[in-house]
Amino acid sequence: MRFLDHDDADDPILSVVNLIDLFLVVIGILMIVIVRNPLNPFSSTKAVMVENPGEVDMRITVKDGQELTRYESTGAIGEGKGIRAGTTYRLPDGRLIYVPETAAPGTP
Repeated sequence: MRFLDHDDADDPILSVVNLIDLFLVVIGILMIVIVRNPLNPFSSTKAVMVENPGEVDMRITVKDGQELTRYESTGAIGEGKGIRAGTTYRLPDGRLIYVPETAAPGTP
């Protein structure tokens, strides 16, 4: 009764089971990658990501909890309208000392 002897090596369902195991491993690796990403949508931590630092098309993405804010560089040099407020000196031990400038009489 040779036809009753069934060889497990010829069973095609075993190949399908191996493919399912492979897909489960790939899905597990992808889930680990998503969890470790700093911009993970499921985490509530703060993160800052800088793309192309120092380039003209630099982009900064700030994640604060569920809120994402994106800042894009225009390549222009910034300038402001301010006045000098004082001078900072570094001591030999590394401490910094700020000395405010005295205002001229009659200025606020």
